[in-house]
Amino acid sequence: MSVLPQVPPRPRTPAGHATVLGVHGAEGQTGWKAFYTRRELASPTEAVEWATLPPGAVSGEHRHTRTEEIYLILDGTGEFFLNGAPHPVRRGTLALTTPGNVHGLRNSGATTLNWWVIETLTPRTQNALNGTSHTETAPMSAQIFDLNTTARIDTQGTFDGPLTAVERHTTMPGHTLTFGQDNTEIAGFLNQGTAQLSFPGSTARIQAPASFLVPAGTSATLTPETDGELFTVELKIA
Repeated sequence: MSVLPQVPPRPRTPAGHATVLGVHGAEGQTGWKAFYTRRELASPTEAVEWATLPPGAVSGEHRHTRTEEIYLILDGTGEFFLNGAPHPVRRGTLALTTPGNVHGLRNSGATTLNWWVIETLTPRTQNALNGTSHTETAPMSAQIFDLNTTARIDTQGTFDGPLTAVERHTTMPGHTLTFGQDNTEIAGFLNQGTAQLSFPGSTARIQAPASFLVPAGTSATLTPETDGELFTVELKIA
């Protein structure tokens, strides 16, 4: 677990992302950028990332053995493969993948397919890294949800790591959103629109697409300037 940040990290955007060839053994290219990594995260989270596929490209099927992971589709359409079965995805589709489940993504649409990725350590992995005893458990079932129909998903029951909830917010001028919890850091992704993001002592204007982090014990206020869309993820410290 990292030391709590003294000040909130600055917002991040996909600008300047890397181009990666043959991701997870697939042909073609993927755009990728890590917004926040372990050094900036207090929860047992590997990374908060962004990725993109051009039309026809594939992020290869693979499995994780020590982490839980979400894929949250931001733009475009495609197919999410879960244990060999294809599932159609669009903006707002949320996939929760757990250790042992094989998953991959194909862009079957005519435009780029962008998604948000957050990968977290399971309690079993945390205990192993800390040198403490742990109990082997069978993999939990992976799940796919549509945040356009159910705006908030409680992940407990599928995940047993730090990621406890994912939520979609419709933003509009005159409706301010406030975030902050004592034992939970919050990762946000402004997917559409512009807004003022305020922490105690500082304010910054952010324009979609942009990601931000609200450290545990800190409060933040998002004041929309235009209509838009925001996704947030809750990451429990301990």
